[in-house]
Amino acid sequence: MIGLFGKASDRLCQKLDKAALDGADVEMESLFSRLTLDVIGKAVFNYDFDSLSYDNGMVEAVYITLREAEMRSTAPIPTWKIPIWKDISPRQRKVNEALVLINNVLDELISTCKRMVDEEDLQFHEEYMNEQDPSILRFLLASGEDVSSKQLRDDLMTMLIAGHETSAAVLTWTFYLLSKCPKVMSKLQAEVDDVLGDGLPTIEDVKKLKYTTRVINESLRLYPQPPVLIRRSLEDDMLGEYPIGRGEDIFISIWNLHRCPKHWDDADVFSPERWPLDGPNPNETNQKYLPFGGGPRKCVGDMFATFENVVATAMLVKRFDFQMAPGAPPVEMTTGATIHTTKGLNMTVSRRTKPPVIPI
Repeated sequence: MIGLFGKASDRLCQKLDKAALDGADVEMESLFSRLTLDVIGKAVFNYDFDSLSYDNGMVEAVYITLREAEMRSTAPIPTWKIPIWKDISPRQRKVNEALVLINNVLDELISTCKRMVDEEDLQFHEEYMNEQDPSILRFLLASGEDVSSKQLRDDLMTMLIAGHETSAAVLTWTFYLLSKCPKVMSKLQAEVDDVLGDGLPTIEDVKKLKYTTRVINESLRLYPQPPVLIRRSLEDDMLGEYPIGRGEDIFISIWNLHRCPKHWDDADVFSPERWPLDGPNPNETNQKYLPFGGGPRKCVGDMFATFENVVATAMLVKRFDFQMAPGAPPVEMTTGATIHTTKGLNMTVSRRTKPPVIPI
């Protein structure tokens, strides 16, 4: 997967090369969304959306579906279930069209992969991996999991939507924070220059990118994805002095937890140094730090997302400098399933110039 992350990030670097050469400002949030969609497409389905090169409609369809899920999770009245309304509402028609597109693509990918697995003359075992197609879909189908096509498609849709939107949001806010903190950016670039060579990063490189990882950890503290967790109580219970009824939904604000001055020094300050470089992974050891959730329903893709963000960040800052674009609107946030910007992240990208090496 590290190689996959590197190849996708390199395609983004090539796209930014042209913008840097032309002196054009770029809207980074949409580019990060396309990058992470391409990554999740290859990782889960072994399918190249190639959305960094052209618009195939999937990015928009995914976002329409996600925003609809956000709305439905808090709507007091389920208008989408009203027979007449769901047929005449422009919003619902748009959602239905997006779902048809996504479902058709997923059905085709599942069908194609099933045929390939049927033709493969290999016995499944715990270490199974197809070298030509190491995707999650190939592994699930080869394992013979007893799941219906609809269940498999719904699970894959969750991976597709959640697996790319969250990583895109992490990268967006990381680069926003870095643009505000030149000292952190300089320290980050120094580590990347020291670790990465001219080729794509390897797993050994990623292990050495300790400060880069702490930058991602700190970005997730200030802008956790998701900012709110929802849990449903199985039985009557007490939360402190508050009675909780069976079947009630509990909203847990990770945003507030991560920025609470009772738990953090300089809680609103972007400081990757708060995490020791050689210390344990804060995701596993700090009970006040829950960027991927916690307990038995913790995100299963936490390490996947962390490595993806580390590789992308390292490759980008190695080749480019990033500043907020002159005259760009203030960066404001809109919250839902993730924290995203209201009007995008407009940045000026320039190729880094390194001082010449003077031989001694």
